Amino acid sequence: MKHTMKSVISKIFRYILKITVVLAVLWVVLFALHKWRNSDITKPPFGYPSEKFLFAAHYLGFEPLVNLEPDVPPEIKEFKNIVYKEVDSLQLALDIYQPAGITAPRPAIIFVHGGSWNWGHRSDYLVYLIDFAKRGWVTATVTYRLRKQAQFPAAVEDVKCAVKWIKNHAAEYKIDPDNIALVGGSAGAHLVMLTAFTAGKEYFSTDCGDDTTTTAVKALVDIYGPVDLTVDYAVSNKNVQKFLGGTYEDIPDVYTAASPQTYLSKNIPPTLILHGSIDKLVPIQQSESLFAQLQMLGVTVAYYPLSGWPHAMDIAQNPNRYMQYVMTEFFKKTIPVEQ
Repeated sequence: MKHTMKSVISKIFRYILKITVVLAVLWVVLFALHKWRNSDITKPPFGYPSEKFLFAAHYLGFEPLVNLEPDVPPEIKEFKNIVYKEVDSLQLALDIYQPAGITAPRPAIIFVHGGSWNWGHRSDYLVYLIDFAKRGWVTATVTYRLRKQAQFPAAVEDVKCAVKWIKNHAAEYKIDPDNIALVGGSAGAHLVMLTAFTAGKEYFSTDCGDDTTTTAVKALVDIYGPVDLTVDYAVSNKNVQKFLGGTYEDIPDVYTAASPQTYLSKNIPPTLILHGSIDKLVPIQQSESLFAQLQMLGVTVAYYPLSGWPHAMDIAQNPNRYMQYVMTEFFKKTIPVEQ
């Protein structure tokens, strides 16, 4: 009886060992194939049928995340906590990252973080700020009032004031005020679109005092941003309702005024759009519609849908790497750095 039990246990052990070896070999093969598939940064990274598959790939080690708190290297000069605006007893600040040793003004890229207008911090885009500063651009990131501090249009007024401040202080930080790009993700994309689309107009500028500096920019990058807040997905979204201060039924004019689509014109700067096809928070149709409308207006626009990637996809290394490549090529054409 004991001999039989030992034999059964031995067989089970050998079976488990074989399965483990097979799974380990399969993991190595799949990992190698995945690395090979994503080795070319000029091509979109391999996507997934749903977020569940993506999460599984991450936990299996196939999809590492970017380092959101990278160290600032010595070749980059950092200017932190620069107050650009005081409002409602708040000091709103921005950070600037400058290639060390530059002697002439450089084009600048201003990043605006997302977070459903309710959370997030200007340091969230540090990975972009440092990487693009390494490539020669001056980069900046701004704080704006979140919805728990002030409802629409406070946030876009803040971003507009930040752009004006940076232009007015460009010489101090070796920035070329005539060559600036705006980049935003999600709620941040919504704010930079409103900022650029209403440049030269009175919309959302009352908070900046008598400053008449234009918020016009040379380039715009929209990363999975909401464009039309009057459609079903937006009017039913609690974050949108809290940001705007009511339901669509109660304040439809505010929803229209808060939609970047309202301000589309042929004067919009060259625009780059990036969006994941399985985005559940901001449907990809928002970007598809923007792309089509900008094309009809004759605006220079490029659209890069990433198949099989969700909202906030750039937190993963593979899409982030690809997106940085696409953005770099776009900036080389619109705000090139003269080395």
